[in-house]
Amino acid sequence: MNDSRRKAIKGAISKIEEAKNALEEAQSELHTLKDEEQDYLDNMPESFQSGDKGTRAEDAVSNLDAAINSLDEAVTTIEDAVSEAEQAVEG
Repeated sequence: MNDSRRKAIKGAISKIEEAKNALEEAQSELHTLKDEEQDYLDNMPESFQSGDKGTRAEDAVSNLDAAINSLDEAVTTIEDAVSEAEQAVEG
């Protein structure tokens, strides 16, 4: 591999790592929002928990949890891709 391609790969790795950091930041924000929604659900009166508001809050918590898990999988995939790209550079 020539130096030009090696530099290009390192530049791509840098961009990928920036994207990974942004995903991790978003994931952290979603954790906070999920925790707030769970607290909201836990602190609402029982009659509301089993009603429409409770159902919507439960759905929100579940959907946020799914989004967090998806971001976690994406971050893991990105880490694997960076590792493989770094191996290509090291050649």
